[in-house]
Formats: sequence, structure tokens, C-alpha cells
Amino acid sequence: MSSRNQQIFERARQLIPAGVNSPVRAFGSVGGTPPTIAKGAGARIWDVEGKEYIDYVGSWGPLILGHAHREVVQAVQAVAERGLSFGAPTEGEVEMAELLTSAVPSVEQVRLVSSGTEATMSAIRLARGFTGRSKIVKFEGCYHGHADALLVKAGSGALTFGQPSSAGVPPEVTAHTLVLDYNDSGMLEQTFSHNGSEIAAVIVEPIAGNMNLVKATPEFLQTMRTLCTRHGAVLIFDEVMTGFRVGLQGAQGLFGITPDMTTLGKVIGGGMPVGAFGGRRDIMQKIAPLGPVYQAGTLSGNPVAVAAGLATLKLVGAPGFFESLSETATQLVDGLSHIAQEANQDFSAQSVGGMFGMYFRAGVPQSFAQVMEGDGEKFNRFFHHMLDAGVTIAPSAFEAGFVSAAHGPDELERTFDAAREAFSRLQD
Repeated sequence: MSSRNQQIFERARQLIPAGVNSPVRAFGSVGGTPPTIAKGAGARIWDVEGKEYIDYVGSWGPLILGHAHREVVQAVQAVAERGLSFGAPTEGEVEMAELLTSAVPSVEQVRLVSSGTEATMSAIRLARGFTGRSKIVKFEGCYHGHADALLVKAGSGALTFGQPSSAGVPPEVTAHTLVLDYNDSGMLEQTFSHNGSEIAAVIVEPIAGNMNLVKATPEFLQTMRTLCTRHGAVLIFDEVMTGFRVGLQGAQGLFGITPDMTTLGKVIGGGMPVGAFGGRRDIMQKIAPLGPVYQAGTLSGNPVAVAAGLATLKLVGAPGFFESLSETATQLVDGLSHIAQEANQDFSAQSVGGMFGMYFRAGVPQSFAQVMEGDGEKFNRFFHHMLDAGVTIAPSAFEAGFVSAAHGPDELERTFDAAREAFSRLQD
């Protein structure tokens, strides 16, 4: 007899492609039936059969406070009672803009959208409009949403299914997209020496989270900053994942390097659909209705979503918040690494702020090629052992994981107990 999770998934597959509304949720690379989630609270979620899980996915990053945080829910309820959407200015949008421009070093002006994809797509268009150039540079393994021009050798779900590029994207659309190796300063210098006057923008995840967690080297980012300044290109940091997740100023605050533009999402929505792009005032002044670069969105700055984001950002700005979050993530990766070592497994892990990466290889990777050296079959087995034990990690070896402020000693100990059993079974 099939379980309720299986029954619901089968119903979904009849009506929704692969039964899911975002590819990696389908468990396509790890196999099996994804649990259908009924509720969440703190660091835990429950499926429709009542099974409890410690959650290290966190809606893929936004839930830095944990599920159903009381103050966030109350903020949403209060605003929702006054109306869900107006398509007109609200004071919450201004408050959000004030908070973002005061916190993020590169952002002098900002525009709100409804997703990270919208943010990066709009930032690229604006950079092209500002410079009058066509070419953009991205890096293999970095995922910047599913806009056509950026869906080339992307990470995340594209890697999970072995399709780094997408069908339906005409070659001429990506003809102006130059794809380079992540953390390769020499290749970047060579590209600018040949194409510098034609490059509108360089877009990068300063801490990649879509080929698992891979940190840029300071030299790589500094080279990028120097070359963009020298050649008049716009440097865009995609901080949809890292913004307010690795620190209050994002990755740019950690590295001390200020891009020309920044894209944000995930945490700034507190679990609801919010994205943003912002940067230097002279660049942002080129967006409509002030300038010739068009961008619009019916639900941009939605008051309910903004309320969730504001409530979240005010709480993460509390003194000591990120120190505590980082300590939890460090304890997690150190504990997992120690358990793997005791089990004689090739395994490594690292964390930055509230993000972490796990790799079934001997050392922490610094490039896309090194990520691909990991043992995918072992990861898949580990994933299912952990899921059976009530611990959810991303169903892909190419996704970063997340801890929240709600994760504490009890969650870590249960995770370590599950990991000991999982690593021991990998020896069989």
C-alpha cells in the first residue's frame, strides 16, 4: 500500500511537470519520493504523514530565523488584514529601501522585484543600457536564475540533472555571454585583454552556492574589481543567496570589495517572494521612468512580502546575531567532518555565516571542476540515510545547505547521531 506522500506525489505528477514547481524538488538525482510538507516550526518541518525532520534546506535559504517565526508571522498578518496588494506606493517599500541602502555597501539606490531571477535579469539589462555594450561575463557553476542569457553552464538544478545549459535558449541569445572558470584570475585577465571594450558587466556569486558552497578567493574578486574599473564594465555581485545570510553586509562586507551593483533575494523576503537590485546612483538613474532601461512588475514591493522581509531583517540586525549563527554552522561542519573521519570516509565540509557545504571528496573544492570530483553515488546514499533518520538536506550534491537561528544543541546532536549511522552504512 502506498504512503500518503506517494499518493500526493502521484496526483501532482498527473497535473504538474514531474510533480513539482521547481526541478530539484523532484528528487530526480537522488531518487525516491519527496515528502510533501504540511508545516514547519523553528528548525523542524513535518510531512503530511506526521513525520518530523530537522531542516537544513530552510526553503533554500530565506528562513534564517527558522520556520513560522512568531514576529514575522505577526507582521504578515497585520499587513494582510489591510490588503494584499495595491499596485501603488506603500511606506513599507520605502522602509525596505532605507534598510537595504544603509546595510549593503554598494547600494545607493534600489528597486524591489519578486524573485532573484528578476533581480539578476534586470541588473544585466541595466548594465548593458548603462554601458551601451553587449557582452557579459559569468562563471561556470554559478547560477543567476533562469533568464535566457544567464542559463549557460549554470549550477544548481541545471547541474543536478546533468544539463548545464537549457533547451529553448537560442544560440544567438547567449552569443554575448562569456563563460569563464571560477577562481581563475588569469583567464579573467586574458578575457578583458581581448574583449575589455565590449564587456558590459561581470556577474558573480562571491560565495557560490549553486555548485555546492565554493568561496571565491580574495585575489579573484580583487582582480575582477580592478579590471571592471579599468575597462568601464559594471561589476555585479549576485548576493541573492549570500545577502544577509553570511553577514549583515553580505559577502561584499566579508571580502571588503564593493561591486557596482548587487542583486538580493531570499532572506530579504523572510520566506515570501521578494528580490531586489541596486547599486551606484548613476547606474540606477538609467532605469525607467528616469532613464531608457525598462523594468516593471505588478507585484514588485508587495506589501505583505515586504512586511515579512522587514521583520526578518530587523531581527538579523541584532548585535551578535551572525556570530551566533556562524558558530552553529561551524559546529555542524566540524562535527560532520569528525564523524566522517572516524568512519574513514573521503569527506570535507565548510561554512560561511549561516551557509555550509558538504563534499564527498578529501578536500574542500575551489572550482567547478573540483566540485565535480565528488562521489555523487555516496552523496545519494548519505542523503537517503539522513532523510530516513529525520534530517533533511538538499536533494542534490550541488546545493549549499543552511542553518537558522532556531538550530541549537538538540538539533545538532540529532543530526550527528543520524550522520554516524549514515557514514557507517556507507562502509557496507
